[in-house]
This record gives sequence, structure tokens and C-alpha cells, in this order.
Amino acid sequence: MSVLTIDVGTTMIKSVVFDDQGRETAVSRLATEVLRPRPGRAEQDMDAVWNAVVCTVRNALSELAGRPGPADPVWLVSFTAQGDGAWLVDDRGRPTGPAILWSDGRAGDLVGQWQQDGVLEAAFRRNGSLTCAGMPNAIFAWLARHDPDRLARSHASLTAAGWLFLRLTSVTAVDESDASAPFLDHATGTYDPYLLDLFGLTGAERLLPKVLGEHERIAEMTSEAAGQLGLPAGLPVVMAPYDIAATARGVGVVNPGQACSILGTTLCTEIVRTSVDTTGEPSGISIAYRGRERVLRAFPTLNGAEVLGWAARTLHLSGPPELARLAFESEPGARGLMFLPYLSPAGERAPFLDGHARGGFWGLSLEHTRADMARAVFDGLSLVLRDSLTAARTHVTELRLCGGANSDAWCALIADATGVPTARSGDTELGAKGAFLTGLVLSGAESSMHSAATKYVRMRSSWEPDPERTAQYAELYEDFLHWRALAREAGWRPGADRGAHSADGAAGRPPALPHPVPAPPEPPAQGAPHRV
Repeated sequence: MSVLTIDVGTTMIKSVVFDDQGRETAVSRLATEVLRPRPGRAEQDMDAVWNAVVCTVRNALSELAGRPGPADPVWLVSFTAQGDGAWLVDDRGRPTGPAILWSDGRAGDLVGQWQQDGVLEAAFRRNGSLTCAGMPNAIFAWLARHDPDRLARSHASLTAAGWLFLRLTSVTAVDESDASAPFLDHATGTYDPYLLDLFGLTGAERLLPKVLGEHERIAEMTSEAAGQLGLPAGLPVVMAPYDIAATARGVGVVNPGQACSILGTTLCTEIVRTSVDTTGEPSGISIAYRGRERVLRAFPTLNGAEVLGWAARTLHLSGPPELARLAFESEPGARGLMFLPYLSPAGERAPFLDGHARGGFWGLSLEHTRADMARAVFDGLSLVLRDSLTAARTHVTELRLCGGANSDAWCALIADATGVPTARSGDTELGAKGAFLTGLVLSGAESSMHSAATKYVRMRSSWEPDPERTAQYAELYEDFLHWRALAREAGWRPGADRGAHSADGAAGRPPALPHPVPAPPEPPAQGAPHRV
């Protein structure tokens, strides 16, 4: 029997079929478009995302059917998706506009004011998550000021996973991992009225869908969805944690003290804990990982593999693999060249928050080569991982790596740069693998995540840090922090106005907090009952 998994990423949608040994037997991928209609914005067409899911599922099932031997029918569907953002729908479940993504920066100035006013720190002390511009609270606040009509027309704010669950099962809901930031009370698994009031969003509670607990996120596939996908109606459908948490499960990081780093669109470093940590410098997010028993402390950066793509294009290379080959012609430290990899138009959100963060080379001279520049890019991204581990303030004995950019040479460099042994999974689709494991547990096929990970997760390679190079990178990390502090003090770029420009082009101090979220023109119609 087969399990069909779906992974709705930001730039790629994948459908993966696993057999009863946890092996990938069919994979279909389709790139998706991130719309950037104005500077700082990141959106997606919600129907286009669903259509891409349908396409990849049908292709994966076709590939499975074309294999020799008897057909192995699908008995379970489990999925994961990108997190955060606001995927707004009306009372009929139809989009009221494009999805506003986790990487959207339009609310950066509002977040900056919350940071200045101490609101962000107060929220972090409450639930262990630091707000960024792509989270629902910031998006609601921006829409209340700039597009109140859309909020009034909207009945629920879903995530990508919530949108997929709605299309597959007609259930309007969110899982605990997606609900964790910014409004979840980790002690109860429900929304915290204090946090809604803190952000001036009491009226937004009507937009928040029901939070489903660990064993509630399973429902039957509707006949309409089954017809589009080519599957039997009534199949069980599991909503797994959102992609970064599902990936941690997929690489076997399920017990306290285990850690992983996703080398993808985000460089996301994650550590499993038994409780939320609200002490220390506010940083990162705390994700409900297994009810009240486990919390995933995560540092999802806004800058990751896209930086490698930019560097490859800038140096006229074919892509990140060629960039890596060029980089390792240089030496550790890139002969004194330092790179700050903060290239996202939305700045950075972990392990520090600054919507105006910008990158650049420091120490560049005529003596540096293209190989030095490439090496500095890899060094800078590796030091971001060290920065995240430092911010976590948790002892880690192994760092498991995954993502499309994880070359052998970079995995070894990360071990040196962090001083932590690294290992890489033998699987390729780790988010889908995490959805597979979650589906087995929630359907009762496996008794626990620990037993499922022990049985099905396979590690392929490992690297030990070299003591001499680790000492060198410890010094480079101090230089990295020094240059970053200087860049922030200077407004991140020479001559920059520290007030910076908002996504709408308005300069100066961030605007005042928006008006309350408007109510819809009529009481929303009651949706279909939850079938969980």
C-alpha cells in the first residue's frame, strides 16, 4: 500500500509517493510563481497553487501506475506546506485576493514601530516567537490601514496548508504549528486574547480558523477533490505540520536536543525542546511540535538558497553547483573577504529582526578573485547557521542537514563553521518524508514519531569539524558580528535614510498603528461542520 504526500513550497510543489518501506516510488515537481507586483511584496495566486497540486498528484499517480507489476493503491494522503502569510477566503471558501506570503515585506514599517514600542518583545515574552512582516498579525494590521475592504470581505485567514486542507476536505482549520506564531497560547493550544489585544487586533479573531490538535488533523477527502486528483473519495487526509517542522521530522529530528538546518529558500535552523523559552534576546519562533510535549525552536531566515542563485548569476555561472566548485578553489575565510548575506528585500527575521537589513562584501580589494567572492558567500551563509545555533542557547550534539543546496563540500564547511558534527539524510524530499511519518502516526499505523523516525529515516553521510578550521571560523564569526554591527549602525548602506522607505514609497518614521480590523458587512455564513 502507498502513501501519497504533497509538499506545497514557496517556489516548488511536489507530490511524492512512498511505499510501505518508506521509499520514494514516484515524484512529480512543478515550479510555482511568486508574484511581486510592487517592491517588497510577495504573493501567489491561490487557485494556481491548487491547480499545480492537482497536476503533480496526477503525474505522480501516473508514474506509479506505469511501473511494472501490480498497482499499489494509495490508502492515505498527507501533506505539508509553506507557513505564515495570509491566505484569505470568503464565507464560501473562495480567495478574496492573492495569498500574501511569509516573505512579504509590505508591513515592515509597522513591525518596526512595534519593535520600537516594545510590543514585539512583550509578545516574545508571552509565547516565544518574534513577529516579522510576513506573519498574520503584521499583514492584518497593514490591510486594516491600506485595504480594509479586503478584510471586510474575508471570512477566514488560512495558511497554505489550511488552503489545501479546505480544498481537499472542505474543513476550515489550521494546525498547531501554523497557529504558533503569532497568536498561540502554548499552554492551552488555543489563541491568546492577550496577544490579539497587544497587537491591536482584537477584531481579527473572527478571521482565525479553528486550531486542530495533534490527533484532530485527519478528515475524509471530498468527492469533488477526489475527482480532480484521480483518487477515491473518502480517503483519509492528514494535515502535517508546516514545511519547516515537517522537514525536521523527515530528517529524524524528533527528540529534545536534536537539531537540523534546512539549506533551502530559508536557512532554517531548528532545535527540539520540551518547553517554550521566552528568556534571552527575543529571536526566532517557537512551534508547537507535538501537542504540549514538544516545541521546535526555529530560526527561519529570509535569506538562503536565493543568495546562492544571485551569486551564481552575478558571477556568470550556471547555478549553485558551479558556484560551489568555484568557491572551494579559495580558502577558508576567502583571503580576508567577508560577506553579509542579507539580500532579501524584506530584510531579515532570524536570528535577528530588521526589515532594512542589507548585504554586502567587506574588505574587497583588487587582489580578490571570483573564487574568493564565491567562497565568501558560502562562508557568510554558514556563519548565519552558527548565529542561529548561538541564539538557541541549547546544547546540540549533531546538526542534520537537508535541502537542495547541501553539497558535500558545504556540509563539511558547516561542520567547521559551527563546530558541530553534521550529517545528511539519505532521502531527497524531507518535507514530504515528514508528512509521510506524520500520516502514519495520526492514522494509527505507527505508535509515535520516535518509532516512525527510527524505522523509516536513513542518514547517508556525516562530517566531523576540523579543530583548526573551527578555531579559524570562531574568529571569523566575531568579525562577521563586527561588520554586521557597523552595517546596522550605518543604516545598512552608505547614505541610506535610516527612516527607510516603506513598501508604498513613504519615507520617514513608521506610520501610526492602523485602525481596528473592520467587521464584515454581514455576519458570515456558517460553514460546513468540522469533520475530524
